[in-house]
Amino acid sequence: MAQPIRYGIIGCGSMGREHIENIKMIDGCVVTAIADDNAASREAGQALLPIPAQLFDNHHDLLAADLCDALVIATPNHTHRTVLVDALASNTHILIEKPLCTRIEDCLELVHAAKGRSGMVWVAHEYRYMPPVTEMIRMTHGGAVGTVHQVAIREHREPFYPKVGDWNRFNANTGGTLVEKTCHYFNLMDLILKEQPVAVFASGAQRVNHLDESYGGRTPDILDSAYVIVEYPSGARALLDLCMFAENSVDNEHITVVGNEGKIESLLPSMTLRYGRRDDWGKREVWGQTASSGKGVSVRRVWDTSIKYMGNHFGASYVEHVKFAHAIREGLAPEITLEEGLRAVATGIAAHRSIDERRIVALSEVLPAGW
Repeated sequence: MAQPIRYGIIGCGSMGREHIENIKMIDGCVVTAIADDNAASREAGQALLPIPAQLFDNHHDLLAADLCDALVIATPNHTHRTVLVDALASNTHILIEKPLCTRIEDCLELVHAAKGRSGMVWVAHEYRYMPPVTEMIRMTHGGAVGTVHQVAIREHREPFYPKVGDWNRFNANTGGTLVEKTCHYFNLMDLILKEQPVAVFASGAQRVNHLDESYGGRTPDILDSAYVIVEYPSGARALLDLCMFAENSVDNEHITVVGNEGKIESLLPSMTLRYGRRDDWGKREVWGQTASSGKGVSVRRVWDTSIKYMGNHFGASYVEHVKFAHAIREGLAPEITLEEGLRAVATGIAAHRSIDERRIVALSEVLPAGW
């Protein structure tokens, strides 16, 4: 039997504990070390484990202890650069939470620092692994809608969750909502379209959330609503519609892909996939009719029965961890690279600049030449 993969968790807040729950469900994986400067977070992570891990109050001591084959970094966004620079000095495999960093300069530094390592670095953009989204991508890349011209992603949800010390209330810590929250979606747009964006136009603001909060006299400055249009070299476009004061949505995540031959929609949390082709439109007896016979629009629920832990991401984190562990054992490259993580951050930064300056922003303004 293969030796177990020993994991170290750096950052054991809510997302770090989510990673622990997923790792526990995968055969041949064990958490051996936890590092967090918050004692309550360390103990909360330890309480989830069937076999106690060694605890550290900083990542330096965890790295020096040499207890791990793989690291999961789930610290606050603005600390990613410091922690990852130190972790890259080893050849340990790394799963780094999104966003990669809050600044382009830091992302570029990490991409350079990772070159030549034997250990892989995987950026945790797990949205592509949500079952109906995975099926949507498979069908799209298989030609189900023909040439893709539009991708639309709507997330209407509740406000940001509380974090330790409420660090996520300020742009200086998060990189801004369109980096912290929606870099997932920008990465998904690139994946669906198989292109890299060239320009961004956005409008957004802080309209409702956190306006009555104060932290040492500072009011939170994270936006809570936005529209973002992303343009691609082929002429295809993607749209993000974000509202974080829309708790009563039935399906709070709605992804639509439209091509010259058809349309696919993925809805969460209902796990619904809707698909129809343009040449079927005239076969409907009633406007909007759906039919299991193949006429009109087909509607089905999509689930992956191999998922052992649903968690907070519809099983996507579990699927990602299974793939991460498999890549470690087989010596494979990461499915989501540092370069992808950098580009997702760049789109978010361009969107914030577009909002601030009320203009279209080219990605060439955010990324150096050659990117």
